[in-house]
Amino acid sequence: MGSGLNARAVKKVNPQVYPGPTLIGMSLLSPPCPCGTGHALADCCGRWHAGAQHLHAPDALALMRSRYSAYALGLSNYLLATWHASTRPATLDAMPPGLKWLGLEVRRFQATGPHEATVEFVARSKLGGKAHRLHETSHFVLEAGHWWYVDGQVR
Repeated sequence: MGSGLNARAVKKVNPQVYPGPTLIGMSLLSPPCPCGTGHALADCCGRWHAGAQHLHAPDALALMRSRYSAYALGLSNYLLATWHASTRPATLDAMPPGLKWLGLEVRRFQATGPHEATVEFVARSKLGGKAHRLHETSHFVLEAGHWWYVDGQVR
């Protein structure tokens, strides 16, 4: 799993989960971002998922958060599109029915070079009434102006 989110399981996008932002009057309404920043999805990870800033997360931390949100929302195309070609799987398996992502805690973000970074995080989920935690340190690289998830080490 990781911004990585190295789990290779993803469900299909449910448009009722993330219908996208809606314009009502002069205000833009959007559901809260699953990554836990407290910002609206459209103003947070959603801008990297689609639109003018699609696939342009400014750093590894933003990419990791957007990948967690993509797992929570079932955006498998985004997950594959942000996975480095050297480690990207051909496809992602469907998430188990009933899997619910509960939250993300970023423990550490560190630039390890001018074009590399790591993000340590804990992602919580629940399946079949049982709580799960994924503690991972994900590795990212900056190539051709884009950040890519390479791999992750589960702790």
